[in-house]
Amino acid sequence: MFHLGWFLGDGFGIHPWSPTNGDGPWTGTNATDWMKPGIYVDMATSLERAGFDYILIEDTSMVEDSYNQSSETSLRRGFMAPKNDPLPLVPLMTQATKHIGVVPTVSTIQYPPFLAARAFTTLDHLTEGRVGMNVVTSVTDRVAQNFGYERHLEHDERYDMAMEWIDVVKALQNSWEDGAVVADPVAGVYADHTKVNPIEFVGKYFKCRGPLNTIPGPQRTVPVCSAGSSEMGRTLAARYDDTQIAIVKDGAAAKKYREDMRARITAAGRDPDSVKFLFIATPTIAATDEEARAHHEQALAARSSDKAIEYNLWNMSYTSGGRIDFGAIHPDTPVGEIDLSRQNGEYTSIKELFEGHEDRTLREVVSKSFQIKNMGLVGSPATVAAKMGEIMEEAGGDGFLFYLPTTRMNLAMISDGLAPELRRRGLIREEYTGSTLKENLTAF
Repeated sequence: MFHLGWFLGDGFGIHPWSPTNGDGPWTGTNATDWMKPGIYVDMATSLERAGFDYILIEDTSMVEDSYNQSSETSLRRGFMAPKNDPLPLVPLMTQATKHIGVVPTVSTIQYPPFLAARAFTTLDHLTEGRVGMNVVTSVTDRVAQNFGYERHLEHDERYDMAMEWIDVVKALQNSWEDGAVVADPVAGVYADHTKVNPIEFVGKYFKCRGPLNTIPGPQRTVPVCSAGSSEMGRTLAARYDDTQIAIVKDGAAAKKYREDMRARITAAGRDPDSVKFLFIATPTIAATDEEARAHHEQALAARSSDKAIEYNLWNMSYTSGGRIDFGAIHPDTPVGEIDLSRQNGEYTSIKELFEGHEDRTLREVVSKSFQIKNMGLVGSPATVAAKMGEIMEEAGGDGFLFYLPTTRMNLAMISDGLAPELRRRGLIREEYTGSTLKENLTAF
């Protein structure tokens, strides 16, 4: 069996909302209801029915304005803004469900470690152990400037800071020993003070006395997720992750990635079986293979449209850390003439978009390349289910993280179309056996 997750790529923000923007016909009331809990609760109940381990909620905290040196495109088309804080959404999603985990994003430059440890321990209580935290370092200078920095830290230093951040959070979550909570109303003793300890942490980036001023949650240390594929991103994941998400093109690449990471985890003194790797995929599913292929071909053709090219150039400007304005580069410029060394964002993503395409123009690259792959998952539910089984057999595990536009149509397609086919093949769980996210991740 393998695990399933869902990447809520627009976070607690505006989702596909306008057919004229190329968002398709199934946008419903997203334009007016994205800030309300309805579609997210529907998502949680639908994906729990499909046996998913967790929903990962992406987040960013800025209005992007590196593309054409203006926020006009971001706000006109609703790219990455508006967006609400994801943490308050978590209890609403878990209140309507019993098993599925919810993993909101937390940035190491936005949340001081004490605030993060307290917030996630609180969520651990409110969700009865079904919360995780997707740890990110944030990408652009604009985010950093919203939190008191002049410019963002350089890429590798961001990861050094993030690893120290996790050390502090974990120390705080463990600052109450087992047995510290007595809760004896007859004796009038709630806690044994000798078992509640300051952490006295002093590092390069953080200083925290502790202890945490709330009791341990059901999971004690909240499961950590990350997505970095760079050398430093892999180092962080090997030391701390309970689940990691990765972008690969096929089963062979997934196998190579997974083997590399499992070796790193072993070298870090951890059990590689305790970490689950979920590979991001954007499947195209329809009632028949022929219909799915037609939808896929239409989607490929649409990437050459003016609106799609505008989005991809905008997205690459953001992905570069806001350091390269792709809107200022003529689209017929050969890629080999573009200075990519100025970027300070998602190094691996930019590299994979452009590497090997130096003789092509920027227009050609953005109309053909895409950051997230479909991993060959195109077809009917039966065809896609069979292909997923083949990929996991080749890779050796551990699962998939679906990244699809947030519409109720897509949720129904996965939960009521694909999931039953996967179950018929014995590829996903029939029922949840654990009561916490951590237990469900390690159930198989």
